[in-house]
Amino acid sequence: MPKQVSERSWFGPAASWAAEIHTDDTREFSRIWQGFMTARFTLGLVLLAMQVTMLAIGTSHSKWLIALCLAYFASTLTTGLFGKPLFLGNRFNRHWIRLVGLDVLAFSSLQILQGNAVNYTPLFALPILLASVLGSLRLALGTAAGVTVLLLGTTWLATMAGGADAAVSLLQAALSGVGYFAIALLANQLSSRLSSEGLRARSSQAAVNLQRQVNELVIESLPDGVLIVDHEGLVRAANPAAIHMLAAAPQHASLGNLHLEPGWQPLLELTQQSFAQGKGQQDEVTIRHAGQGPRRIRVSTRPTNPQDLGGESMCVLFLQDQRELEARVRTEKLASMGRMSTAVAHEIRNPLAAISQANALLEEDLSDPRHKKLTQMVSQNAQRLAKIVNDILNASRAQPQDGGLAPLQIALHETVCRVCRDWGSQNGCESRLLCQTAESAALVQFESDHLRRVLVNLLDNARRFSPERAGGIRVQTQDQPATLRVWSEGPPMDQSVERHLFEPFFSSESRSSGLGLYICRELCSGHNASIAYQRSTRAVEGGVAEGNEFSVTFVTPAGAALVS
Repeated sequence: MPKQVSERSWFGPAASWAAEIHTDDTREFSRIWQGFMTARFTLGLVLLAMQVTMLAIGTSHSKWLIALCLAYFASTLTTGLFGKPLFLGNRFNRHWIRLVGLDVLAFSSLQILQGNAVNYTPLFALPILLASVLGSLRLALGTAAGVTVLLLGTTWLATMAGGADAAVSLLQAALSGVGYFAIALLANQLSSRLSSEGLRARSSQAAVNLQRQVNELVIESLPDGVLIVDHEGLVRAANPAAIHMLAAAPQHASLGNLHLEPGWQPLLELTQQSFAQGKGQQDEVTIRHAGQGPRRIRVSTRPTNPQDLGGESMCVLFLQDQRELEARVRTEKLASMGRMSTAVAHEIRNPLAAISQANALLEEDLSDPRHKKLTQMVSQNAQRLAKIVNDILNASRAQPQDGGLAPLQIALHETVCRVCRDWGSQNGCESRLLCQTAESAALVQFESDHLRRVLVNLLDNARRFSPERAGGIRVQTQDQPATLRVWSEGPPMDQSVERHLFEPFFSSESRSSGLGLYICRELCSGHNASIAYQRSTRAVEGGVAEGNEFSVTFVTPAGAALVS
């Protein structure tokens, strides 16, 4: 067996073309084997029928010829039915004797027994082709040489016995031998070339299949959507990101036809423009489905060359969710802003302390009430700036919460009721807001001002997205575990918005900063509390309504009692 040589490539081991060409385990080799066996069987049948016919008409009286043809026919039938495809190798062995040697022996015997009545010389081409295709070049040339020597020998014996022209007969035998050598050489070279090309084709096909699988995995895992649409608007392929962006319902596993959904009309129009102009298009479209918020998508189209796809036109659409793209940009900005704000906060503390001290000294020397009112305003704003600085440092984890002191404890229900009353009166939402708190005085670990900030942010968010009707916003508290719930009636959030709900600078509204829920999460995290979002229902006037609910779960101090 030839030594298998391999080389490393990006797709793995690559077979060398100098490696073994003839293999006995491929379908191509099996077909060639069956072709030769069929040819031998057919030739044996023809020889047997010819001898029987000659005997019947009285041309031949030798029964040895019929027995020889019958034996050869039985051998070819047995080999064709029960023989396995075998590579003959590059030397004379038992497989060569069973196939090629048997043919040479049978045809030589027929030529000797038949004499000059029938010329069997052309039949020797079959065993030579068999050795050339199923064996090596050395075996093919050796078979051709053996057949040539055998022809020369039988021709010399015939001329010696019959007195025929020896020179002409030997020359004819020699020319036949030269032809056999040419057949052996050409057949082996063609067979080797075809086998080599088949090996190259199989290796290339394996590389193509591997590359196709890699491309499919990469496209399926892309965060951006990829869509392939034909000239009729039929979606031929779509990755999971595109289905998630465009599907009208979460349970949809495919997109089908762009004509079916009114919300896909902008994509269909952009695809038709790309087909009409024969070049790519870029635009920002808005996808709207019933019961869902609008989604802004950046679309880039690339029409394919019809000649590359058998005359069929295709358009590839690349989709980018603008809100997710903006969220990533804003997150990067936040990282740099966080570092900058921490440095600025440290720098502000020293001059702010000097302003507070100077203002206190100035207030001691003032007697005019108007001047004292001004110094009080300066003092209040200085304290406010100091609190902002502390909040920035706490959010950036630059200093311990509360300076390392014991955690603060507040009465949850009392604080929530007070914040709800103040917020409702300030925003004119007393009728829309319904506050339901437990009667017990549960204590939680949270700073009162921070809880006010969390609750006000959640109420402001609920007021923006809920309808103006009584009971549209509800605040509830409960014990065991201590939990605050803010519910507002409204449509469900888009999946892309929900995934980035608590990320900074992410908002479904262009005029919103996107920091409200992020601040809520940071303040809750600073007090070991947790905040979460879910869809829930509440009983309202006239039935049951679905809405968005934010819940904050607090830490209860160990040993704290519930006072009824």
